[in-house]
Amino acid sequence: MAATIGLGDVSKSPAVPEPLGAEVFDSHCHLDIMVGNRQATSGDPVAQAAQAAAASVETILAEARSVGVTSLVTIGYDLTSSQWNAQVAAEHHGIYAGVAIHPNEAHASTPEVLAEIERLARRAEVRAVGETGLDYYRDWASKDDQHESFRAHIEIAKRTGKALVIHDRDAHDDVLKVLAAEGAPDVVVFHSFSGDAEMAAKCVEAGYFMSFSGPVTYKNAGYLREAAAVAPAELMLVETDAPYLPPMPHRGKPNAPYLIPLTLRCLAEVKGVQPEVLCEAITANGATVFGIFS
Repeated sequence: MAATIGLGDVSKSPAVPEPLGAEVFDSHCHLDIMVGNRQATSGDPVAQAAQAAAASVETILAEARSVGVTSLVTIGYDLTSSQWNAQVAAEHHGIYAGVAIHPNEAHASTPEVLAEIERLARRAEVRAVGETGLDYYRDWASKDDQHESFRAHIEIAKRTGKALVIHDRDAHDDVLKVLAAEGAPDVVVFHSFSGDAEMAAKCVEAGYFMSFSGPVTYKNAGYLREAAAVAPAELMLVETDAPYLPPMPHRGKPNAPYLIPLTLRCLAEVKGVQPEVLCEAITANGATVFGIFS
C-alpha cells in the first residue's frame, strides 16, 4: 500500500486499455479498499473515488479478465484486512491473499495479533506473508517497532513456507540488512519496487523478486526503468497496488487491476521484448512465488 498521489481528476475511472495478447496476473492490490470494506479517510481522495464507484469483487475480477489479467493477489496491511482478504480469496476462483501488519501499523504487531496472522498464513488460499517491511518515509510507527514486526513476519513466512512480500519505502539498506541477518525465506518479493539499478542488482544477486507498478511509467521515474532493465524476466512481477499508483496516462485517478496492461507494456518496452513474452515469464514466476497457475 502506497501513499496517494493527489494529482488529476479522480472523479472518473480510467478507460479500459487494449487487452493483452497473453494472460498475466496482478501480484499486489487491495480489494478491500476498492470495495469500501475499509472506509477511506478525508485525506485519501483516490481511495474515496474508488469506493464511490461501488465496484464489487466480482466486477473488479471480470474487468481484469477482460484485458487478460486472470488472477489477483489481494494484500493485507492490518489484521482486519488480512482476515477479509483470506475470506474473499477462499470464496473466489482466481483470487489469492497475503496477510500481514504493515510497517506503518507495526505498533499493532502484538504477540496475539501475530499469532492470528500466522494462523491465517497457513490457510490454503493465503499465498503470502505481506505486506511487511520498513517505511522510513512516515513516522506512524517507530523504527524499533517496525524492525521487530518485520523480523517476526520473516519468521512467519519461513514457518509457513509462504512468500514474503515487502513494503520498502526509503529503507533499502536496512531492509536488505534485516533479510541478511534473519535469513530470508525461500521467496522474497519487493512490492512496488522503488529502488534504482544498484538496488535491483543487489536483489538479483540475492534472488529476490521485484514487482513493478504504475510509477515505472512516470516521466520522472527513469531510475525505475533503469532498475527494470537490470532485473531479469525470471525475477519480475507486475502489480497495480490498486486503488493506488495508477500508470500513465491516469496518474492521480483510482487504479484497478484492469490497468495492468499499461504497466506491462512499459516494462516490455524497457526489456526489449514483446508484451506476450513478458506475460509468459511473469506467469511462470507466479507459479514460483504464489503457486498461481500451478
